[in-house]
Amino acid sequence: MKRLIILFSCFFLFVLNVQGEEIVEYSESAILIETTTGKVLYEKEADLEKAPASMTKIMSMILIMDSIHNGNITLNDDVVISENASSMGGSQVYLNTGETYKVKELLKSIAIASANDAVVAMSEKVAGSTEKFVEMMNEKCKELGCTHTNFVNPHGLDAEGHYSSARDMALMGNYLVSNYPEILDYTSIYEDYLQRPDGSNTWLVNTNKLVRFYDDVDGLKTGFTSTAGYCLTSTAKKNNMRLVGVVMGVDSPDNRTSDTVKMLNYGFNSYKLSTIYEKDKIIDEVRVEKGKKDSVKIVLMNNATELLNINDKNKNYTINVKIDKIEAPINKGDKVGVAEIIDNEGNIITKVGLTVEENVKKANLWDYFKRNLNIAFSGKNIIK
Repeated sequence: MKRLIILFSCFFLFVLNVQGEEIVEYSESAILIETTTGKVLYEKEADLEKAPASMTKIMSMILIMDSIHNGNITLNDDVVISENASSMGGSQVYLNTGETYKVKELLKSIAIASANDAVVAMSEKVAGSTEKFVEMMNEKCKELGCTHTNFVNPHGLDAEGHYSSARDMALMGNYLVSNYPEILDYTSIYEDYLQRPDGSNTWLVNTNKLVRFYDDVDGLKTGFTSTAGYCLTSTAKKNNMRLVGVVMGVDSPDNRTSDTVKMLNYGFNSYKLSTIYEKDKIIDEVRVEKGKKDSVKIVLMNNATELLNINDKNKNYTINVKIDKIEAPINKGDKVGVAEIIDNEGNIITKVGLTVEENVKKANLWDYFKRNLNIAFSGKNIIK
């Protein structure tokens, strides 16, 4: 079945040939991006504001993962289900008022089964109330650069003033998978069970069928309401390149799948991600002011990459280093400058942050004494 879908979409890709024609056929709006560079590979009416349905839960999962990362909650924290959460309609896992679940169980229910009751319970856990959580959602949108989004709830049921765009959903999806790749451990599950306090189990089946039928898809979130139609934010990784695609306003789940597969196949068949320099590559060695060491090596904070057309050959590159004055104490991971990666035509391909290769502690009086003693014996000027 999986092979049939891929072959079917490849056939359409061949027919379209992407010569100024639309890749997607049924979606009112769509976009495809490569996550490392953030480059847009394809778009159609990507800023059209539409109801996002349960794709809203991508932002909800972002805030949950942010809260875990910041140490405010843990995956093993208990969550007591409120009456507000248990009363939610739409897709749900039928949580009962007063029941207690672990954060990880509710997160799984959101990621796999798109459970409205679970996401409301988690909104209350993270922010204290759903209303405060929605404020946080919109604040995070602004932080990510979303300009066509306004949320009024954490689940995506139709509501006046609740909208987003394909481009904004792609920004959210990229943020989620890039900063918290562990979320894919949940979104890639096709079926699982939620164990209830009474010992019974609720069967969870992923609403995103592509995680089963398309080898490289491991997320991210489907959506459907009468206003939104069928929509999907998908992500897939192949040959070390991850794509995020969004389709919105589709008339059926089959057509949603068709457009998504065609878009992903177009991206993987047309582009490749070239790693120019790898993370932690030593770029330079520079002086450290007031440090226990006089100098420290500078390394790349991330891989330096370039997105190329599939048949392009790799280029020659040079590095232009811009480093701030470094003063101890300084730790590995602290940004100390930027490396500009320049191709042989003089174009800046990408900019990558620089950090120190190792921690350097601040020098104390004894360090200065030993250093000046060594300098005195060497005949050089004493450091004051």
